[in-house]
Amino acid sequence: MHMAPKSITLNGIDYVVLNRTEYDALVKAAQLPPLPDRDEEGNYPALEYARASIARDIILQRIRLGVSQAELARRAGIRAKTLNRIERGKYSPSAATMEKLDRALRQGQ
Repeated sequence: MHMAPKSITLNGIDYVVLNRTEYDALVKAAQLPPLPDRDEEGNYPALEYARASIARDIILQRIRLGVSQAELARRAGIRAKTLNRIERGKYSPSAATMEKLDRALRQGQ
């Protein structure tokens, strides 16, 4: 059964609430790295979750800015190959690399 998304406003910001199936379909459509499966106790594996979360945040911010992966890498002063690995959720970036990406993303806003 398909239900229409619900919207709510918190502190003047509009949010849309989706069920898990619709959310997963959007993630797949956006080609965001999936979150890892939870363990028997319902917890995510920390490292894999952190990698996927970082990747998703960077991809979504980059898309909002309307810049390509190569352009963001150039602005951040990192190799495009490095950004690609980060965005696939297969690489744990250093703090210095994250600072460069953060600075490049904030400058683009």
